[in-house]
This record gives sequence, structure tokens and C-alpha cells, in this order.
Amino acid sequence: MDKKELEQTLVLIKPDALKNSLTGYILSVFSEFHTGLHYCGAKIVHVSQMLAGEHYAEHRGKVFFPAILEYLMGESHYPDNPMKRRVIAIVYQGRDAIKKIRDVVGPTNPLNARAEKPGSIRSLGTLFPLKDDEGNVIGQRMDNLIHASDTPQSAEREIKLWFRPDDMPPLMHIYPTEASSEFYYFRENKLYREYEKDSICILAPADVAWKSDLEILQNISRGLPAAGSLHSVVAKYLINSGTE
Repeated sequence: MDKKELEQTLVLIKPDALKNSLTGYILSVFSEFHTGLHYCGAKIVHVSQMLAGEHYAEHRGKVFFPAILEYLMGESHYPDNPMKRRVIAIVYQGRDAIKKIRDVVGPTNPLNARAEKPGSIRSLGTLFPLKDDEGNVIGQRMDNLIHASDTPQSAEREIKLWFRPDDMPPLMHIYPTEASSEFYYFRENKLYREYEKDSICILAPADVAWKSDLEILQNISRGLPAAGSLHSVVAKYLINSGTE
């Protein structure tokens, strides 16, 4: 099969879209009838600070970083109702999946989306001013309803961040997987090969992981340079676990 037929992309329906009851509209726009794409995986996620931080890792240290974490975690739109803080994560697959989804989504900034691509999903979004403790405006948060991967490299990183291999059918895996031969445990931001009190088992022998994730764990456990962070691997295994 042509590799383009197997292209995958990640979509996140964010808390502001959920709060404004736009989920059904968004899913209908992305339907196979309209885009020729189909689902590979879908889940409702209570977003932890670790997961949000890894998703927006490129913005770490910027003035708006705390605000976009609160946004993705649902704290901005549901400050008094933690039960409603959630995101819908979906993997779509098909020819030119990344471009097709991005075309429907529109420009990142809702104002640009309204000017350049009226009718796109993000044209329904808004801008929210960010203020410091004294009330001075220091920037803005884009409540743009949805996230969509912008490149094949971003799609791979993001899909592996939000989904484990067993979150989607094996025949829909386009990234290499490998079964673990060892135990890996996580506690207080550290990786262990043997159980420590209050640690969480991330992988056990025979568990299937993304091969690149397994290589990161193996290198970290051996004190070697790794191609990614520990949190970038662990975050997905803590999804909906109640553990930050």
C-alpha cells in the first residue's frame, strides 16, 4: 500500500470546543464522507500537567506557557468542575491526512482564521487576554478549539505521546513496536528497573511499546543519552490513572 495511504495525524478536541458543544460538528466535518480519512484510535483524556507540559514542550519557558497548560488541562474553562476537564484525542489515517485535517482546521490564530479561512473550525475560536498579578495584559491565549499535527514528524511525536500501541488495532500501527523484555517502574520523576514502594509499573515483560519509547527507557536506565525525555514516554501510561 502507498505510504501516503497510511499517513496518520493527531487531533485534539480541546476543552473550549467541548464547553461550546462543538464536538458533533467537528466530528462531522472530519468524517470519512468529507475527508476520506478514517479513525485509528480515540480516547477521552483527563489531561495531567505532565501530559500538557510534554505536548507544549516547545513553549516551555515562554510567558504564556502556564496559561496554555491550564487551557489544555481544562482548568481555564472548568475552574469549579474538575469532572468536566477533558480532551478528546483522535488519530486519523489516510492519504494526505495531515494536510486534509489542517485545511479544515484553519490558521492557528482565530482572528486569522476568520480573515483567511472563514468557515474553518478555528474561525469559531477566540482570543483571551493574559494578565499578570497587577492586572497588566502580558499576552494572549488562543482558544482555538482544536489541535492538529502540522508535519509528519510532529504527528509521530504527538501520536506516541497521547496513544500507546494497544490503544489502536495492530494493523493500524505505522510506527515500529517492540515487546519489552524487562520491567520499568516510575516514581517521583525517576525510572527504576525494580519495584520501589509507591512506584508505578510502566512496562512489564511482553508489554508492547513503541520501539522508540523502549529505546528511550533502555538508555535512561543505563545512564546513556536518550532521544527523548522520560516524561515524554511515561505521560501516556499515566493517562486517566489519577496520577500526575
